[in-house]
Amino acid sequence: MSEETYVYLCNKLRPAMERQDTPFRECIPLKKRVAIALWKLATGSEYRSIGHLFGVSNTTVCRCVQDFCAAAETLLVPELIRSPDREQFAEMAAYTENRWGLPQCVGAIDGSHIPIFAPQEYHCDYFNRKGWHSIILQGVVDGKGHFWNVFAGMPGSLHDARVLRLSSLWELASPGNYFPPCTRDIGGVNAGYYILGENAYPLQNWLIKTFPDNGQLTAEHVIYNKRICRARFSRDCGSASDRCLQLGVKKDRETPRDSPYTEL
Repeated sequence: MSEETYVYLCNKLRPAMERQDTPFRECIPLKKRVAIALWKLATGSEYRSIGHLFGVSNTTVCRCVQDFCAAAETLLVPELIRSPDREQFAEMAAYTENRWGLPQCVGAIDGSHIPIFAPQEYHCDYFNRKGWHSIILQGVVDGKGHFWNVFAGMPGSLHDARVLRLSSLWELASPGNYFPPCTRDIGGVNAGYYILGENAYPLQNWLIKTFPDNGQLTAEHVIYNKRICRARFSRDCGSASDRCLQLGVKKDRETPRDSPYTEL
């Protein structure tokens, strides 16, 4: 991270993260609090190691990380992760078509399981098909790997399609008026904007996926599948969310927020 970006973060998060000295103790400076949180989020190191590095207690490290994440959600997410406007949708579609030859495609959706300690209540709901407890992170990225929609916190036992139907993306896109009314003739069909998804997701006019390989695919189907798979930049979504596995979410579960459900 550049110094410029670091200073930007400090200034943006100052209203929520800065603390004042008291007659009994000096507070940890804002820049140090941000640095502690960034170190944890970037490396996934244990609290003990980070505390030793910065000369603070394990509890202080944990508090800095929690405060940083809460401040980022409140102050940065509304500014940096939001629904694209008409011009941005057009730019995303043009980029994807130029790079992968897929007209009208504005993103890809995917989900990842983030490990957690089993909660005391309803722990079975969080037990996923892979054999451990998790919450699900669903994200939509554009062709450059930038998130423009995120939904997180659903129990790990839920199917990807169910998570999608519970998200705001489904609520907004299903009526058919979420994406700008910009259509193109593709093979005799007036196609609007759409996103790519794995076969687990339901087929929609705004969400397309590959044909299942049942051994009877036509030549056109094979070409279509290859084109989609080549452009499966949803792996960028998976790669980004996989970073959460490095953050030791299980350890952070020691000091949970009021609710595990978070929609951005």
